[in-house]
Amino acid sequence: MNTNKNHYITIMAGGVGSRFWPASTEETPKQFLDILGVGKSLIRLTFERFLNLVPAERILIVTNKKYREITKEHLPELPDENILCEPSRNNTGPCVAYTALRLQAVNPDAIFVTAPSDHVILKEQEFLNRIKEAFSFVEQNDAIVTLGIQPTRPDTGYGYIQMSENGHAEGPKSVSAFKEKPNLETAKEYLADGGYLWNAGIFIWKAKELLLSFDKNEPEITKVLTEDISKYNTPNEQSYIDRVYPKTPRISVDYAILERAENVYTIPADIGWSDLGTWNSLHAYLDKDDNDTVTLGAQTHLIDTSNSIVRTDSDKIVVIKGLDNYIVVDEPGALLIYPKSDEQEIKEVVQSLKPS
Repeated sequence: MNTNKNHYITIMAGGVGSRFWPASTEETPKQFLDILGVGKSLIRLTFERFLNLVPAERILIVTNKKYREITKEHLPELPDENILCEPSRNNTGPCVAYTALRLQAVNPDAIFVTAPSDHVILKEQEFLNRIKEAFSFVEQNDAIVTLGIQPTRPDTGYGYIQMSENGHAEGPKSVSAFKEKPNLETAKEYLADGGYLWNAGIFIWKAKELLLSFDKNEPEITKVLTEDISKYNTPNEQSYIDRVYPKTPRISVDYAILERAENVYTIPADIGWSDLGTWNSLHAYLDKDDNDTVTLGAQTHLIDTSNSIVRTDSDKIVVIKGLDNYIVVDEPGALLIYPKSDEQEIKEVVQSLKPS
C-alpha cells in the first residue's frame, strides 16, 4: 500500500457506454454491469485494483449526478464526499479540472491518477508498478504523464501517442504528438514505426500544475469553475457546481491540455489492457468455443453458429442456428441482432431510437 498522503486516484465513471446497448443503458451504463461474467461490475474491478495503491478515502469517483446512488451501491466503502457529481455531460476537460480543484482544496500538494472506470487490465502488478513509476516521476518533475499501451495490432479504434524518442530505455519518454484514431493504412505505419503507443486515457498529474496548464491552454474552464474557489470541499460545493459547471466549454482533456502542453511524457506499458469499448472487443477478450463464438447465458444452445457473441438471460432457453459474424444481446427491454462487422453503427442506431 502506498503510504504517501499526497497520492490520490480519481476514476471517471460518467459515460453512457452506448456501444454496449442494449446491456448498457442510460439508467445503468456499462461501468455498473458485470460485463465479463465474473460477479463484479467494471467499476468495482477498477476500484479494487486501485485499493492496492491507496486507501478508499483517497479514491474519488467522478460521475453524473444521476449515478450517485448506484455508485454507492457498487462501492460501499467509499466516503460519500468522494463521489463528485457532474450536473451535465461536458466531456473530460471540465471533469478533470473540477477534480483538480477539489483535490487542491483538500491537499495543495495532491498528485492524482485519472483513469476510466470500465477498462480491463490483465497484468495488474505490472500496471501498479507503472503507476508508482509515474507518481515518482511527477513528484520530481513538473510533468504530465500518460500510460501508453504497447500496440499489438494496427487498431483503428484507439488514439495514438507519438514518442519523440524510439528505443527501449527505461523510464518516461517525451511525447511529441497525440494522434487521432487513424485509418488502417496509417495504423499499420504506426505499428511498423515502433514509436507509437495506444492512448489508454490514464493520466498522472499534480493538481496545482494541471490547473496552471488549464489557465494557460483552456482558461475558460478554470474561469468558470473558480468563480468562488472557497466552495470546494465544503457542504456548499454541490450546489455551486450545479450552478457553474454547465457553463464550462464541452471539450476533452486531450484537446484542452494534452495536445497543447509541452511537458507531457508517456510510460510505455505492457499491462494486458483492453478498453472494452464495443461488443467486438468483448468478443476478442473472452474465451471462445471451437467455432470462435462467445456465449454468455447458461441456457443458450447454438447450432452452426460461428464468430459471434451471444449474451442472453441465463433463465431463458435460447436456440440459435446458422448465424455467422453476429452480435446477439437479449435484455428484458430490448433485443439486438446485428452483424459484428457493422457494430460501429450501433451508437447511431440507439440515438435514432430516442424520442425527438
